[in-house]
This record gives sequence, C-alpha cells and structure tokens, in this order.
Amino acid sequence: MSYLIFVSFIWAFSFPLIKGCLTDIDPAFVSFIRMLLSLLVLLPFLRIRGLGRIVPLKLAAIGAVQFGLMYVAYIASYQYLPAHTIALLTTTTPIFVTMVNDLHERRFNRLFFFSALLAVIGGAIIKYPDQSLRANMLGIVFVQASNVAFAAGQVYYKKLAAGRESWNDAHVFALLYAGAVVLTGVVSLATTSFNEIHLTAPQIMVLFYLGVIASGLCFFLWNRGARYVNEGTLAIMNNLKIPLGIVASLLLLHESTDIVRLVAGFSLMCAGAWLCERRR
Repeated sequence: MSYLIFVSFIWAFSFPLIKGCLTDIDPAFVSFIRMLLSLLVLLPFLRIRGLGRIVPLKLAAIGAVQFGLMYVAYIASYQYLPAHTIALLTTTTPIFVTMVNDLHERRFNRLFFFSALLAVIGGAIIKYPDQSLRANMLGIVFVQASNVAFAAGQVYYKKLAAGRESWNDAHVFALLYAGAVVLTGVVSLATTSFNEIHLTAPQIMVLFYLGVIASGLCFFLWNRGARYVNEGTLAIMNNLKIPLGIVASLLLLHESTDIVRLVAGFSLMCAGAWLCERRR
C-alpha cells in the first residue's frame, strides 16, 4: 500500500502544476509527450527474454488501454463537459475497479463493492461543484470510458503478473508505455496543430517532470503497488488523490475549500479501506 500512497501524494501535487502551466497547450500533444518520456525512462530496463510472444502483446495492449485510451477519452470529454463536471464524474473509478475484478473472477464481491461505493461517495462529496452541473451524454460516456480504461488496465496487469514468481515489473513496464505511445501518438497526429505549439522554458520543465516522474515513475509504482493489495483496497486508493489534491491546491495555489466536506469525504475513504484491510 505504501507504493499507492506515495504515488497519490505525487499526483496530488502534480495537479496544480498542470493547472498553472499547461492549460494553454493542446492536451493530446501533452499526453503523447508524457507517454513518450515515460517510455524513455523505462526502456533501458526492458527485458523480454522468456516472456514468449503473447505476453508482450498483452502488456502493450494493457498500456494502450490503461494509459493511452484513458488519456484520449479524458481529453475528448472536455469538448462536451465543463471541468467541474468532469472532476465529479472521475470519482467513479473505484466502482469500475471492483466491477472489472468481479467480471474476471465471475463472482460478485459485496464487501469490495460497498467499500468502493464509500470511496465514490467520499470523492463526490469533496468534488461536488459549487456551480450548477451541466451534463452531456456523450461527454459522460467519454469520462466513464476513461475511468473504465484506467481501472481495467491496473486490474488486468495485476492478474497477468499474479503467480509469476520471476516477474520483474521494471523489466516489462516499457511495453505498457509503448502501447500508450502508439495510441496517443496517432491521436496527436490527427488533432494537434504542431505549428501552434510554442513551449516556454517553465512549460518544458513541467512536461519533463510530468513525463518522467508523475507518469513514468508513478504509473510504474502504481501498478507495482496494485499487485500487493486486494482489489477492494486498490479500488479505494484510486480516489485518495482527490483529498490530497485539494490539500495541494490549498498549500500551493492558496485556493479555498470546504473543510467539512474534505474531512467527511476523506473519512468515508478511510472507512472503506479499513473494511477491506480488516477482512484481509
């Protein structure tokens, strides 16, 4: 669990950087650069000997879904929904983690579902906007597709690695990023006006930080950490970055927030995690 908590802190303090430096850059281009830098970080560790022919393809497919499709669908949702509505809709990821796991196991785990529901309610309490919600069905579909993609990727990576005693995450993870680079690269080529991209020095530094640390290192640590917790705890941890992100915005951007809602939402997440870990 320490991996997941550490990554949640990193992601929480990355949100203010994106909001403060990269809002005027094409998001498809940002996604592609982040994945490309992530690939370069893990590429020196790649070892495919002994994996056979099918496993590398499965890993690339998992990365294309978990990181590539997740980014593409998330980006597309901004064409149909305001940011505050998207932020609220992203809180459903824990439910999808348990649902994907249930489909794989072919059984319904009530405890995991109830714990994930607590995390969703907690995230919704924290993220419920002060502005009126404006919903578009296609936008909702894109956000939920993004949530499903990220949930499915981490669950199936966990399942694929299970029972393989010689499995070394560092030796295979570049394959996931390769799949994501292909997908985000195709989307960026189709949608980005490259002649309009003019990066400042601070923006380049933030891109390198996001690609190397927030994506390259953190996605790797997240999937590695997912292997050592049960699926219920994993589901809940997907929303931990929400209260931590609020705290980061308070400290770095001096934004205001409703402390009561923050404490209430975080308490529900902790309750769900306690139930899952108590069972184990």
